[in-house]
Amino acid sequence: MSTFFGLPGEVFQTAHTQSCPRSVLPICAHAAPSTSGAVEPLLVRAARGEKVERAPCWMMRQAGRYQSAYRKLAEKYPSFRERSERTDLIVEISLQPWRSFQPDGVIIFSDILTPLTALGVPFEIDDHKGPIIENRISSIDEVKRLHALDLNQLQFVGEALTALRQEVQGRAAVLGFVGSPWTLATYIIEGKSSALYKTIKTMMHNAPDVLHALLSHLADQIATYACFQISSGADAVQLFDSWGGQLPPQMWDRWSRPYIERIIQATKREHPTVPITVYANGSGGLLERLGSTGADVVGLDWTVDMADARTRLGPAVSVQGNLDPVVLFASPDAIESAVKDVLAKAGQKGHILNLGHGVLVGTPEESVAHVFDLSKQLTYA
Repeated sequence: MSTFFGLPGEVFQTAHTQSCPRSVLPICAHAAPSTSGAVEPLLVRAARGEKVERAPCWMMRQAGRYQSAYRKLAEKYPSFRERSERTDLIVEISLQPWRSFQPDGVIIFSDILTPLTALGVPFEIDDHKGPIIENRISSIDEVKRLHALDLNQLQFVGEALTALRQEVQGRAAVLGFVGSPWTLATYIIEGKSSALYKTIKTMMHNAPDVLHALLSHLADQIATYACFQISSGADAVQLFDSWGGQLPPQMWDRWSRPYIERIIQATKREHPTVPITVYANGSGGLLERLGSTGADVVGLDWTVDMADARTRLGPAVSVQGNLDPVVLFASPDAIESAVKDVLAKAGQKGHILNLGHGVLVGTPEESVAHVFDLSKQLTYA
């Protein structure tokens, strides 16, 4: 074993793995048994702030277009909706990075908009324009026409999570995810991706009752969706408030926070031990707020210094992140330096190594492999 030193008091040991090819590197699993006698995945234990031997690692968008295997499959099945709503394809795509890199988390290949159709909001996804919703909501009557989540329309999600759980056999955490009410509402109200969010931000002032009604309905149904994912096999759930960072903090407190808390509270009532991560892109001004939502883990984007985030959030909240995705285009030495910097600043408890956003298109697969290799080699002293 060799050792590297980070910040004062932070010591990591590097395990020599030359005798074990990367494709068959085992996941460290010196796990304490749960109360049920089952072995808990490393990621789940880290999310709960338990003592672990190293930081678990997975990457947002770890399944996707940067992988040649995904691109080949996408040529055969060009519709994103088919790839993300057909059980066998979901499972195959979700497992592509598992087979290549052995991450500590296997996240279901899906989309945050997937449950909308089951709520009465049909949508399409254009490969160039992104999501498109023709029937945008702008009145209280339109909100009232929405219905409760029809889980019969989402059986492919449950089936895929069950299959993934069977496939990884506890060697990694199976991860589900949902979108926050605010983020989902931006699509439902704008009708597409937006840079300025003018329509929904105007509604905050001109029709607050409509927006509150929509957000309330979404919160209740997304809580149902999160519980469904857990019951189907998810070991942990990530809640993406992707566009929460577009709100000033005081407006986030009104239009996003209460509905995130509503989801977390409802999910925890049914599944109190399942970790929930909340992530908001551009959330540097929201960290303390995110940390007090009741989530177990706060995901950090790459614009926040990990040491600062730790100080601001305090020791009771676990963190996830936060490598700059662009560093994966750099040299192996630069990648290693960035990984060690994040690990040293995060400390040896309650940290899940990840990017500060998703893997970018064009990222070299060998760079992704290098991060996963490092995460397994750099163990806590």
